[in-house]
Amino acid sequence: MSTAATSATRLLFEEACRYIPGGTSRVHYFHEPYPIYARSAAGCRVTDVDGVERLDFVNNMTSLIHGHAHPAIVAAIVRQAQRGTAWSEPGEEEVHLARHLVERVPSIEQVRFGNSGTENVMLAVKLAREFTGRHRIAKFEGFYHGYYDYVQVSVKSAPTAWGPETAPVSTPNSGGLSPEVLGEVLTVPFNNLDVVERLLDQHGHEIACFLVDPLASQAGSPIPDPGFLDRLTALTRHHGIVLVYDEIVSFRLGYAGGQERYGGTPDLTTLGKIMGGGLPVGAVGGRAEIMQLLDPRGGGPRVLSGGTFSANPLTMVAGLVAMEHYTRAEVDRLNTLGARVRAGMDDVFRRHGEALCAGGDGSFARILGGDRPPRTYREFAASSAVASRRIAGLHAALLDEGVIITRAGTACLSTPMGDAEVEAFLAALDRAVVRTRT
Repeated sequence: MSTAATSATRLLFEEACRYIPGGTSRVHYFHEPYPIYARSAAGCRVTDVDGVERLDFVNNMTSLIHGHAHPAIVAAIVRQAQRGTAWSEPGEEEVHLARHLVERVPSIEQVRFGNSGTENVMLAVKLAREFTGRHRIAKFEGFYHGYYDYVQVSVKSAPTAWGPETAPVSTPNSGGLSPEVLGEVLTVPFNNLDVVERLLDQHGHEIACFLVDPLASQAGSPIPDPGFLDRLTALTRHHGIVLVYDEIVSFRLGYAGGQERYGGTPDLTTLGKIMGGGLPVGAVGGRAEIMQLLDPRGGGPRVLSGGTFSANPLTMVAGLVAMEHYTRAEVDRLNTLGARVRAGMDDVFRRHGEALCAGGDGSFARILGGDRPPRTYREFAASSAVASRRIAGLHAALLDEGVIITRAGTACLSTPMGDAEVEAFLAALDRAVVRTRT
């Protein structure tokens, strides 16, 4: 990436900082010396304001399962825009996408649409609280569930704040949280059934919902142990806790999401990202008896939700096309390519003697410190403390090699990609490793 004083990227960044804190409204995209500013994109490639084209392995933070400007999605959006971009009344487009999701995911009997993942995690928590009559939340240590106060807890906590592994301390992930929030959240270690069971025996009667991301990126993408989520389902049922799968990111892992790949049966599922066809979207769906709390018939809903642009027809038509094109065959193809990417990354790291490994699953891949992927957030935090600077260096070098991943080392595939893009990524990674050796 050009750091020349005359580059269009640098000049735009300097102007942006006059109007926007840090020059961008999206903190996840910021990196030193400044982020890429995109001008156009098509398929699996993005062109920046300096005219540099790169392979995009970020895909708008994993949301573009079909890459950029997929012809069928664009055509659906254009057709709908000519009929209207938004209206106060419900439309048939909302019904069509809702039916598709209910037919696609066995655990979803009804669904309600919103505009973001964070918004719909918030709604899932409110539904669980009203359904159970309880107020506390349980979540796994290091797992991210958006910017809602009650879930912005114990996401990137430092070792000095962890507390014992058998009883992790709930810590704030951001300024601006009320101190009372921390007491509302029970933090639990991932992939440790004995501790989960003990903590639920102690606190289960207070817990309204248990949030779980089947593949939590910000915790290092630890894969659930075999049977872990099935046992969690049984434990939450025993204690009368609403089990919520946050599938905003993990939904791409299987035709019916991460729950199909890893097991367990959630009471509620939150969705977003790939479900919107590249437009803002969120949803919560699940058991009808819980979703009925939103029903305005018969005296009004017990849980209020709404949004000016919720279920807007542009998103609904784009989302339906995206979902219809993400067939079982395409899920399997992308997951196979993802396995090839991870194996190739490990081969690059071994050949060059790097203290790094490939993590992730399905169509996700990421660079991790150590010789094996972590099982828990604490394992990830320990390895990333050593490897984070090395990974950031590889991110910068890959930008120069024409490949976009995140600064944290995460990458994802999209359906326009095939063998050629995988080989190009691995060749670029090999060059980046060599170039940045110290």
